[in-house]
Amino acid sequence: MPDSAASIPGFCRDCFREQTVAARRCLSCGSPRLLRHSELYKLTLAHIDCDAFYASIEKRDDPELADKPVIIGGGKRGVVSTACYIARIHGVRSAMPMFKALEACPQAVVVKPNMEKYSRVGREVRSLMLELTPLVQPLSIDEAFLDLSGTERLHHDPPARTLARFARRVEQEIGITVSVGLSYCKFLAKVASDLQKPRGFSVIGQAEAVDFLKERPVTLIWGVGKAFAATLERDGIRTIGQLQMMEEADLMRRYGTMGQRLYRLSRGQDERIVETDGEAKSVSSETTFNDDLSRPEELIPHLRRLSEQVALRLRKAELAGQTVVLKLKTADFKTRTRNRRLDSPTRLADRIFRTGLQLLEKEADGTRYRLIGIGVSDLSDPGLADPPDLVDPVATRRAAAEDAINKLRDKFGKTTVETGYTFGHRRRDQ
Repeated sequence: MPDSAASIPGFCRDCFREQTVAARRCLSCGSPRLLRHSELYKLTLAHIDCDAFYASIEKRDDPELADKPVIIGGGKRGVVSTACYIARIHGVRSAMPMFKALEACPQAVVVKPNMEKYSRVGREVRSLMLELTPLVQPLSIDEAFLDLSGTERLHHDPPARTLARFARRVEQEIGITVSVGLSYCKFLAKVASDLQKPRGFSVIGQAEAVDFLKERPVTLIWGVGKAFAATLERDGIRTIGQLQMMEEADLMRRYGTMGQRLYRLSRGQDERIVETDGEAKSVSSETTFNDDLSRPEELIPHLRRLSEQVALRLRKAELAGQTVVLKLKTADFKTRTRNRRLDSPTRLADRIFRTGLQLLEKEADGTRYRLIGIGVSDLSDPGLADPPDLVDPVATRRAAAEDAINKLRDKFGKTTVETGYTFGHRRRDQ
């Protein structure tokens, strides 16, 4: 490490001026958002994460929400999809049951998720990422890894400053904020992006990695969830520093292949590269009920409506899927997943629904459910989807009818035409 703060490379995140003097604020613009690190201009691997993504979009679109705690999620029986930072201060967390979230923050404004809007904004952010580098690996709608190796000549800036300019551009052009983690490997880039949210930019260099990780909890390591953390706890292992003192063979003997991961990541060793072929592996939609449902006549309208949503998303993404997956969650939060592979890919709501209905019939045994979902996996090109059915000409006519309905809905709105399965139900559960 350099001997003095003044010799550590750095720049201002607001005006991007180089900082050659140790100071608390930028000497050019007065901003306190200074970034300094001894490896700042050597690192090229980044993790970018949008801050409270859904809530940020809703606040952008409704200025009256700006200073209010906002929760994105379903009704009282649903769960929190995300919450703004004001709500998080009150203890609201993602995946928290909605009734607990409202107990923690009763003054919160609850907004129903608008996934179509969020997906559109996510694509806008992704488009700006791809202007930085072709090596973008999305992890979800609002986060991705980027490898900016070799981009300095293209952008006339080192990757660190290119990323800072990107963050400001997202704020100015899209109206939301992002946090950036910069490091030499995926594991620590993702860790870094969480350190200073929101609007954060954190750097973890190779020279400091082992010391940085030493006092951190084992749950920081990718793959160590509550169950495995409890196993490590029983073995007396709570911190990453304890793992650093153990031999790889010992960890593998105790925990198998996970032991090897513990050994390597605890030392900041992560050779995974940014992969650009991370396309979506499934398309699905689900809903949580306000009251538990058990009777088929109560569940079927939801299944039909969700099947139509999946089909719409497949058409917009120009995809088809060959395996239909039904998801159910019981009143005691146990998840049931059932699937069936079709003889050809589909993007039709009718085929998705009828296959899901066959799967549902076996599960509608009186069990009370709080959630139902339907989706497709084994995604492929839509050109192979839904060939004419010579054995069942009625299916071919249903496909033609669905195509006509879709055209009417595209022109006049989603509720212009409804099937008998959803008529009278759609408005009650929206």
